[in-house]
Amino acid sequence: MALCNGDTKLDISGEPKDALCDYEGAVVILDAGAQYGKVIDRRVRELFVQSEILPLETPAFAIREQGFRAIIISGGPNSVYAEDAPWFDPAIFTIGKPVLGICYGMQMMNKVFGGTVHRKSVREDGVFSIGIDNSCSLFRGLQKEEMVLLTHGDSVDKVADGFKVVAQSGNIIAGIANEQKKLYGTQFHPEVDLTERGMDMLRNFLFEIAGCTSNFTVQNRQLACIREIREKVDKSKVLVLLSGGVDSTVCTALLNKALNQDQVIAVHIDNGFMRKRESQSVEEALTKLGIKLKVVNAAHTFYNGTTTLPISEEDRTPRKRISKTLNMTTNPEEKRKIIGDTFVKVANEVIGEMNLKPEEVYLAQGTLRPDLIESASHLASGKAEVIKTHHNDTELIRKLRDEGKVIEPLKDFHKDEVRALGRELGLPEEIVSRHPFPGPGLAIRVICADEPYICKDFAETNNILKIITDFSASVKKPHTLLQRVKSCISDEEEEKLMQITSLHSLNAFLLPIKTVGVQGDSRSYSYVCGLTSKEAPHWESLMFLARLIPRICHSINRVVYVFGSHVKEPPTDITPTFLTTGVLSTLRQADFVAHSILRESGYSSKISQMPIILVPLHFDRDPLQKQPSCRRSVVIRTFITSDFMTGIPATPDNHIPEEVVLKMVSEIKKIPGISRNFRNRQSLNLNKVLCLKTKPLHAVS
Repeated sequence: MALCNGDTKLDISGEPKDALCDYEGAVVILDAGAQYGKVIDRRVRELFVQSEILPLETPAFAIREQGFRAIIISGGPNSVYAEDAPWFDPAIFTIGKPVLGICYGMQMMNKVFGGTVHRKSVREDGVFSIGIDNSCSLFRGLQKEEMVLLTHGDSVDKVADGFKVVAQSGNIIAGIANEQKKLYGTQFHPEVDLTERGMDMLRNFLFEIAGCTSNFTVQNRQLACIREIREKVDKSKVLVLLSGGVDSTVCTALLNKALNQDQVIAVHIDNGFMRKRESQSVEEALTKLGIKLKVVNAAHTFYNGTTTLPISEEDRTPRKRISKTLNMTTNPEEKRKIIGDTFVKVANEVIGEMNLKPEEVYLAQGTLRPDLIESASHLASGKAEVIKTHHNDTELIRKLRDEGKVIEPLKDFHKDEVRALGRELGLPEEIVSRHPFPGPGLAIRVICADEPYICKDFAETNNILKIITDFSASVKKPHTLLQRVKSCISDEEEEKLMQITSLHSLNAFLLPIKTVGVQGDSRSYSYVCGLTSKEAPHWESLMFLARLIPRICHSINRVVYVFGSHVKEPPTDITPTFLTTGVLSTLRQADFVAHSILRESGYSSKISQMPIILVPLHFDRDPLQKQPSCRRSVVIRTFITSDFMTGIPATPDNHIPEEVVLKMVSEIKKIPGISRNFRNRQSLNLNKVLCLKTKPLHAVS
């Protein structure tokens, strides 16, 4: 079953549960598990066309009988040729409805009509310039070359009969079409901001091809949220966990408007991972709004928190094990699960202290749609893979949700929609426009490790990186790995790489740590590549390399620029790092310094988010002296996005003055225990998200 806009339900058998549910002229989005599934829905709604997300296996006759005008099939993490590929009804392509297949959806379409799909040796993960046939109805009005987001390992090999190629990325097919049957496929993602003319493509599909009309305006969502809260809570009490961020604050404001004041218990839990003076600022700001706030200092509880986990990733039995305490845990997923479950435990303690009956108290959260997509919650997607477990969507939270004890009025909202709702509720701009800060706080901005991450491909990948950054010299000495690099890039890219490596003295190397990323709608947990230069950084060239490197080296999901002198001896070991008070104090001060400088520069409102991350790397040690690794480095990640699922790094002297970044670098270097600073240089940040991304890092030396 899938929820309609409202509380009516649509049975995928084709029988409407309520006669008021009218899909005449609406678009159905079939969910194949994409991290961007809800973004498609949102983009369609932005064009005032009604849309519904239904499971991929929805029968064709159900779609036809409900009156949907067109079909969009999302991307997904699976391979169409795999034995466990999701089932779907092939008749969806033959019921006379226009179809747009995105990424996996295009591959499905091609296979159904006799084409073939194969896994290529080359992945495409990032923003690329593709050639398009703008005589095709989908691309009418566009240029012959457009910038788009591609995130895939599988590609169309043989095009199905009746279809023609309408877009290409080098020698990879990026778009197919059968104009007569109104069937279109794009290997890229038109729904994300990184595809510059994506909305024009969707507009062409919805209005020119499918004949939709833009008469669907979303009713006052504030009233819908208030009605939902009142119906569910009735006379009970609600405990809302309030971090002070925009999501939880808007959630609390809605609760206060929907319910009597004595029904709402607002609690701010200081978990020991807050920013400098954060809890004090939150209390002051919310008191000004008239919100009665109970502050709980639970740092000790969180540091020593545990949870239950599967025996192993391979174990599918119900058996569980007790995790290590949080302050001894290095696995990022386990850290998130411990933190999420500890929030619930502390909330239960608060309920007990107030002599309330747990069965008469609801838990309220400011959970957003992207949180649920990244956690692979069935509320957002039945087939999405887990990218990261959000603290508000752990197994314990899901159990409470199944019991009907969780209130999440914002679960169908994206970040910018929450901000608009906050303004509608009268919240001050300084709260509504705050940079996002995760509930787990600084705990997930420390890369914890007790040993270096060096796999069997470490040396070979380093050799490939040397070939890339010294390409102009490498082409003079033929090598097997050189041919691998050449096979992954176009003639135009090869020419640009020759030019960059002739003009600039660069070095690239693997760092012995791993970070979480998104590749092809799936989670990756892999290497970081460091870039360094003998001269001042040339940002355009570095951005080009940041896009190119993860495409050639699939085991790399982030690229960082390392500030400071040229790195001669990259570290091959790490500084053992856990969530201890000393480690957190170092990161807290670095975060405070960087954000203070950003605010003073006046560029805070121009940057969507700037996570500051502590990594266990100690540079500039003489290997002959065998000095142990005892310092750490800092990553500055300036990020621009409108949907908080995809975005771009804010590049110095383009989006933010270089002197602002350099000032951050200079001031952070003064903090005791800091070795170097990095700047995240990757071209994508799918954060949140998302699709397969390479993420640029900024580094401080």
